[in-house]
Amino acid sequence: MSKTSKVLRTSPADPAVAAAHFHRRFTFEADVADVHADIEAGADRFVLVDSRGADAWAQGHIPGAVHLPTDDIPARAAELVPPGSVVVTYCWGPGCNGATRAAYAFASSGYQVKEMLGGFEYWAREGFPVEDDGGVRRGAPDPLTAPVTGAACGC
Repeated sequence: MSKTSKVLRTSPADPAVAAAHFHRRFTFEADVADVHADIEAGADRFVLVDSRGADAWAQGHIPGAVHLPTDDIPARAAELVPPGSVVVTYCWGPGCNGATRAAYAFASSGYQVKEMLGGFEYWAREGFPVEDDGGVRRGAPDPLTAPVTGAACGC
């Protein structure tokens, strides 16, 4: 007796179509490990924007990020983010679409933009630096979501 596959109930795309789809996703997204690696390497080709509100920013944010809540982007983007900059947005995490809304607001304002997948949650869970009024600190990587030795998963 043959079992029905839930994974294959919809056939996979043609490889060329799949390659185009996944390449397109890379044009819109960056992950926390790549953003961290660029910051550590001193790559300054993008502006990292935290789109959360003031209370969330005060609770902790990525060092060097610009704080610009989503609703303020249309009025304040040019003041805080030089026109022509590439922007990477983040919000709380994968359960929140705030970074997507912020990316849309920046794109609508004429900026090239990517969304940081995983948001602040996965940044902190990977043990990357977090800043608040008390300074910069690093937590231990969450062993269920990040390698506990080394800075990258090797993917």
